[in-house]
Amino acid sequence: MSYQAPIKDMLFVLNELADLSTINQLPGCEDATADTVEAVLEENAKFCGEVVAPLNHPSDKEPSFWTDGQVTTSKGFKEAFKGFAEAGWQGVQHPADFGGQGLPKLVHTPCTEMLNSASLSFALVALLTDGAIEALLTAGSDEQKATYLEPLITGKWTGTMNLTEPQAGSDLAAVRTRAVPNGDGTYKIFGTKIFITYGEHDMAENIIHLVLARTPDAPPGVKGISLFIVPKFLVNADGSLGARNDAHCVSIEHKLGIKASPTAVLQFGDHGGAIGTLVGEENRGLEYMFIMMNAARFGVGMQGIGLAERAYQQAVAYAKDRVQSKDLAGSAGPVAIINHPDVRRMLMSMRSQTEAARALAYVGAGISDIAHSHPDAEVRKQNLAVYEYLVPIIKGWSTEMSENVARDGVQVHGGMGFIEETGAAQHYRDAKILPIYEGTTAIQANDLVGRKTVRDGGAVAKALIAQVRATEAQLADAQGADFAAIRTQLVAGSAALEAVVDFVVANTKSDIKAVFAGSVLYLRLAGIVLGGWQMARAALIAQQKLNAGEGDAGFYKAKIATARFFADHVLSQAGSLRTAIVDGYAGVLALDNEQF
Repeated sequence: MSYQAPIKDMLFVLNELADLSTINQLPGCEDATADTVEAVLEENAKFCGEVVAPLNHPSDKEPSFWTDGQVTTSKGFKEAFKGFAEAGWQGVQHPADFGGQGLPKLVHTPCTEMLNSASLSFALVALLTDGAIEALLTAGSDEQKATYLEPLITGKWTGTMNLTEPQAGSDLAAVRTRAVPNGDGTYKIFGTKIFITYGEHDMAENIIHLVLARTPDAPPGVKGISLFIVPKFLVNADGSLGARNDAHCVSIEHKLGIKASPTAVLQFGDHGGAIGTLVGEENRGLEYMFIMMNAARFGVGMQGIGLAERAYQQAVAYAKDRVQSKDLAGSAGPVAIINHPDVRRMLMSMRSQTEAARALAYVGAGISDIAHSHPDAEVRKQNLAVYEYLVPIIKGWSTEMSENVARDGVQVHGGMGFIEETGAAQHYRDAKILPIYEGTTAIQANDLVGRKTVRDGGAVAKALIAQVRATEAQLADAQGADFAAIRTQLVAGSAALEAVVDFVVANTKSDIKAVFAGSVLYLRLAGIVLGGWQMARAALIAQQKLNAGEGDAGFYKAKIATARFFADHVLSQAGSLRTAIVDGYAGVLALDNEQF
């Protein structure tokens, strides 16, 4: 099925919820006028819909393959990436000084969503490259920036992040890769890295690996990890490519989904040592890598939203086309299955969750822009704290959501959803990795509890809840049953979230396992409540537009109806989640190991 980017909804969220008119007043963001942004989105939608989306299903059937250390990507990927790079899409949010477009993250975010809707496997090369760019912009030396940033930003080269090793998954304290000084400012790198997305491919001239490793005198644990640039081809002083480095792909993984994205096992130093250069200072590698990881975590959240939108569109098209059974209210013959109540329930569930996650992510992107570009240091600090609180929610909740939406997409198709030819199964398989890589949902939840809630005594969480309650007050003034219903569930949701924040802050020191037994549920609750908040805001704005006689009345009526559904069917789960977290931890820990 073809993909049509939801431009109207994207622009609504950008303008009305994420407040583009404020973002484009920030220093350096002035080019992001409403007209420019609409033109960028329209052009990106055309590229993603016409060039990338048609590759998605064929590349799942004929994925990338490895032969003698070389990876050949799926048919059409190399040409599509060339077009992607030449059009400047890799550089949308990156500095113009290094060949980028210098637009806000808020503009890059819908572009990212569209690329992921078009093809998750294809989009991954851009996501990892974005992370490498962010790390070098923050921690790279002037020489490293001059050497690597423009080729990465223009798509001439691509980037990777190399953390995981066979014995060290999420526990990076166990990293063993070695970095031995050469005496000339370079290092020889020895070790094995696994699960390296686009660690080898044929789509760009060079691949810039950012690698975690230990120097000989490094302290144990995470405090002894450094970050190194290890290019596939060494780079000469004039920027030309030199000799092949001792960094080789020895295999690629065979996966459940995202099959066209080559996931490499990389071997460094089997032939004397791979040449690497230190990024920043020794033993601060994890700090620098977290810059990449945070960029990637937000990006993976956008993967979930993009995939959910694609699965929803496909399910709607099938439901309108598939004729089966009479209408329950009576009909002369069979009707399209979209007329059956349970199919409509599933479609509304898919639609409302996707829209809620999109709204929360775009609002988060706008907050990130304020955190980076506002002239007032205190405003930057406050917004950075809010953005950092939202990142694990955007990553964890959006990706869990995408798996549920893709599952419902298969269910809407019925038996045909289980058949690979329809493509619904691919979305379900592709979705499974999203709550796992760049930190499982539990790791996101641990971050939400420890670094984002307990550390500041719940201050940022409470500040967000206060904003939710301001929206509740607006709902009280709105007319109609829809707004009363939305308000009822939002009031209950914010109360549940506040109770859980209080529970987390009060009990982490005294009974840490009790708190972490409900950490994933806390993340889900936060996503549901904050997503519900954005849906409520959207409904209020839609009603204002209707009252003023502005724009597409059908679009705004659908906004209100979708927000009402989300409140009734999703936000209504908040109370039970609060119970499970605050009162249900004993059951999680009740059995000893032998009883399982």
